[in-house]
Amino acid sequence: MLLENDAFKHIPERTACDILALNRNTVRRHRRRKAFCGPPRPRRLSRQQAAQPSALSADERDEVKQTLSSDAYCNQPPVQVYHSLLEQGIYLCSISTMHRILRAEQLNGERRKQRPPQNHTVPRLKATGTNEVWTWDITKLPTEKRGEYLSLYVVMDLFSRYIVAWMLSRKENSKLAQQLIEEAVERYDIKPNSLTVHQDPGMPMTAHCYLDILSDLTVTASHSRPRVSNDNPMSEAQFKTLKYQPDYPRKFKGYEHASTWCKDYFSWYNESHYHSNLAGYTPQQVYTGAWKILAKARQSVLDEAFNQHPQRFRKRPVAKAPPAVVEINPVTENDNDQLVESGVNFPTLPRFIEKTI
Repeated sequence: MLLENDAFKHIPERTACDILALNRNTVRRHRRRKAFCGPPRPRRLSRQQAAQPSALSADERDEVKQTLSSDAYCNQPPVQVYHSLLEQGIYLCSISTMHRILRAEQLNGERRKQRPPQNHTVPRLKATGTNEVWTWDITKLPTEKRGEYLSLYVVMDLFSRYIVAWMLSRKENSKLAQQLIEEAVERYDIKPNSLTVHQDPGMPMTAHCYLDILSDLTVTASHSRPRVSNDNPMSEAQFKTLKYQPDYPRKFKGYEHASTWCKDYFSWYNESHYHSNLAGYTPQQVYTGAWKILAKARQSVLDEAFNQHPQRFRKRPVAKAPPAVVEINPVTENDNDQLVESGVNFPTLPRFIEKTI
């Protein structure tokens, strides 16, 4: 201890502790420990610092590294290398030692050749009015029968969030999507080259028969990137709204129960759900354009409230309008791709197709 040095013996203990910012009790405790236990023992080396008698020599470690990095074993994990060498009558070291050597050389981790990164085009969709962009997806509804799920097809108008079509089926395939498009184009009187269908890259959405129908109807197909849910955010958000309803059944009793519940839900969603991204209007009000009349009524109420109590407002309130442009993956300043796909999604039917169920 520094206070035991002969140079500091003439300094009172209190003064020395004040100079060194030490507590006197701490100093006395160390003195008692030294008097009872004697001088401290030299610090022992840790297992990592101490020489291990069973450790491999430098030449043996180099041989292990060369073997693990050879063409025959560079893509194999240590356990495969170990057993392969044993069958050849060769023992270099244990499996754990191989792992330690790889870790020391920062060669651990996945040693197999990896699939090169895929360069998928970012889907960019833009809607400035209704029936310009439609997005659709499929979700599963569980039933009380174990392992049985119902497939719910939902098509949404991107601009208004209006559910233009939905269908419930016991199966999911491309023929259903094909039939939905054919009847939907006729139902909504879709003009040629006026639609862009945006969907996930699932099997029903990428089947040849499905894409052939889109081509025959002069409908453009747009797909999300694999495992990127934000490429179809409106449909994903609608499914969350659906499954977070207070009366959403944990499991449906059957097809009839699910179809009745979905019919009531979509009626509520279109007609009574005041959407936060639509300035508080319902999807039907935006889809039909009725929001313009309602906006005037809302503004009259706000003006009257402001005239009665102007001190309660920082400025004159204004009834907000729905966004004039709705986009998926809008182009930013940092994007090199300046192309924006403006178009429409294909519609399906807002009713059940009994013959496909």
